[in-house]
Parts: sequence; structure tokens; C-alpha cells
Amino acid sequence: MTTTREPFENQLTADFYGYESLLPDDERKLLLKARDLMRDQVKPLVNENWARGEFPTELIGLFRESGLAGLPYEGYGEHRPAVSNLLSGTMAMEMARTDASVSTFFGVHNGLAMYSVYSGGDQEQRDRWLPAMAAMDKIGAFAMTEPLGGSDVAGGMRTTARREGDTWILNGAKKWIGNATFADHVVVWARDEDDNHVKGFVVEKGTPGFDPVKIENKLAFRIVENAEITLTDVRVPEADRLQNINSFRDVAEILRATRAGVAWQALGVMTGAYELALDYAREREQFGRPIGGFQLVQDLLVKSLGNITASWGMLVQLARLQDAGIFRDEHSSLAKAFVTSRMREVVGWSREIFGGNGILLDHDIPRFFADAEAIYSFEGTREMNTLIVGKSITGQSAFV
Repeated sequence: MTTTREPFENQLTADFYGYESLLPDDERKLLLKARDLMRDQVKPLVNENWARGEFPTELIGLFRESGLAGLPYEGYGEHRPAVSNLLSGTMAMEMARTDASVSTFFGVHNGLAMYSVYSGGDQEQRDRWLPAMAAMDKIGAFAMTEPLGGSDVAGGMRTTARREGDTWILNGAKKWIGNATFADHVVVWARDEDDNHVKGFVVEKGTPGFDPVKIENKLAFRIVENAEITLTDVRVPEADRLQNINSFRDVAEILRATRAGVAWQALGVMTGAYELALDYAREREQFGRPIGGFQLVQDLLVKSLGNITASWGMLVQLARLQDAGIFRDEHSSLAKAFVTSRMREVVGWSREIFGGNGILLDHDIPRFFADAEAIYSFEGTREMNTLIVGKSITGQSAFV
């Protein structure tokens, strides 16, 4: 007989089916720790820095003290053993329901950068870089997207790597690289001029020829310090080339995992937007009564809750497939395409409930509305992820 847990302490109103109760007790405690951190220490920093388009450097110290980095990696971080993919995903959701920029800062470091080293590096490289990254004494970034390339990066990467003895020389440019203006370790992907395969290199902060410049005037993810990077004869030792990355097929394994994390992040954004709209509907009065009592407002709220619940269920099963080691590219792609589309609907409906107040940062909802557009586009557009799934189910490739 299956038993059902009691409702999770501080369970979210958006968790209508009680998905958080699937976490074991020790992982629940870590989730609550993240929830407290985001509510009590991170949220007060968000709006002011989002409006200025600046990264609050104190965030690094807050996350360092929390001990929440490195949890997914066996042998690294404060938690032993490694946590489940369900907790990793739920943590990404939790951070994004407060702010997507902060979630992205953490996800780039703890996900893209650390997982590249964990999956693509050999044991010596993991032991050399991951302990300091797990402690957040060193911050990571992940440089793949290029100024003239996005969806075609697998076959169209323009950044090159040329080997001379035990040194690699990198030339090219990258764009939209989160954390890159201050990161200590930047994982740079480049095409080997000799065999035409993509390789990964860990470039240290301050390396000559490595020039990251902050991208200004963004309308979304304003707290994240995205950079455009110019690489001019950047010399990297062979010891800093990720030894287990020999082609883009190896890179795709990393993207498969991180794409699932972005789907969880999208769930967090729609959850945060829904919660704001629900609170507002309970408090805002028109015609002498709270607008939450109006049929059209309830319709928007219930449709939003349905999107959240359906997306959460999909992601729970995706996490189970990850934990079982049997998830594939198309699993992550379907989740990313579906959940980000539902997110777009929810943030739009939520902003609608706020009426004119929905464009005031004082009410938080504009951040969610704007940041959703970035999440909808990165880690593979909806169209590209759709074609990955389409190839899987039909056996026919529709890629150009």
C-alpha cells in the first residue's frame, strides 16, 4: 500500500498536487534552506539591482555561506552523497520563483560550468577545479554561443583552437556569456582546426587575449552580467583542455542535462508570477470587492495553475529518467519547449491581472514578464527543440 506524506512544511500554494512531498526528508530540508535564503536575503536585493542592470556581488557571499553549490556532484560540495535530479530541478525552480536572473547566475556556475568540468574533465581536472567551485571560492562561466551563431552552433562554431605542442591557441568571439565579466574559470568551446571537432577549454580569468565586455541595455535578465568575449591568440595549456570532450556529441550530453534545468527554471518563473497574481487578486478591490471574486480573474488564475501543475508533473518524471540514467535529448527538448511555452502564457495572464500596475517594478511582475522572454529563447529555441523531438518520433530530420 502506498502512503501519502503530510503536506510539506511551507508548501507553495502553486504546488496544487503536492509534488514537493516526493522529496525525501533530507532533501526537503535543503529545499527549505534555499527557500529561506531566497526570501529573506536575496529578494531584498533584486528590484534595485534589476532596475540598475547591475549584479550585486554580495550574492556570491550569500550563496557561499549557504553551502548549496556542488550538491549534484558526487564527492564535491557539502552534501554527501550527491542529491537527486528532482532536488536539483526543484532548487532551480525555487530560485527562479524569486528571480530568474539570480537563478541563472547560480545555474551557469553550478550547472553549465561545474557540470562541464565534472562530465568533460578527467579526475585530475575535477579534483583541481571543482572543490573551489563547490565552495564558491571560484566562480564559473560557460562560453558557447557566438555573435553570429546560435542554433547552428553544432556545425557552425567559428571560434577556433590550434594546437602548438602542449599549448592551444584560441581565436574567435562569444556572446551572451553569463558571469563572464567576473568568473574565475570560463569553459570556452572551440573548433579544433586539425580535426574539425569541438573541444572544451577552461580559460582562467586574466589570461592575455581574453577580453569579456559586459552587454548593456538588456530588457531581460538585467542582474546577470552577460558578456561579449573576444579571444585573440588566447594560449591555454593542454592540461586545461577538458580531456573527455572529443566532439560535439560529448558536448550534447552536457546540454541535455542543462536544458532540463532551464525547463525547471521556467516552472519557477511561472510559479512566481502566479503567486504574485494570486496575492494581488485577493487584495485588489474593484466595485467594492476583491477582484479574485470575479469570474474572468478566476479563469486566468485556474488556467495558470493548470499550466504549472502539468509542467511540474512532466519535470518530475524527467528527473526520474535522469536519475535512472535513461533520459535522452528529446526528453529534455520536449520539456524545454513545452514548459517555456506554458510559462509565457502564465506570465502574460499574471501581468494582465495586475492591470496598469503590471508595468510597475514595485509590484515585481514586470521582471517575470521580461525575464520569461529570455528563458523562452536560450538553451535552444522552442522551434529547435521541437525539431529534436520531431526527429525522434518520426525518424525524419527536418533540420536545414
